[in-house]
Amino acid sequence: MATISASAARQTLPAQLDLVEKGEEISITRHGRVVAVLVRPDALAARRASRAWAEADRIGALLGRARTEQAAPPLMTAARAEELVDSLRTDRTAR
Repeated sequence: MATISASAARQTLPAQLDLVEKGEEISITRHGRVVAVLVRPDALAARRASRAWAEADRIGALLGRARTEQAAPPLMTAARAEELVDSLRTDRTAR
C-alpha cells in the first residue's frame, strides 16, 4: 500500500485515482498519521461483507450455545422488581 501526504494527494489526485482504479490502495497521511485510505468500492464492499459474515457466524455460535445451556437464575425476584418500581413511582409523584 502506497502512502502519500495529504498535500501530495491534493496535487496528484487524478493520478492517485488512476492507481486506485487499477487495484492499488493508497494511504493518505496528515502530519505523519494515516487519516484516509483510497480504495476501490468493490474491495471495500468485499471487506464489509466478510466482516458481516464473520459477525453472523459469531452470533450464530452464541445462539447455538444459548440453546444448549441452561439459563442462569434471575438475579432479582419479581416481587423485588415490583418494590423498586413502586418506589420509583412514589418518588416521581412526590416531586
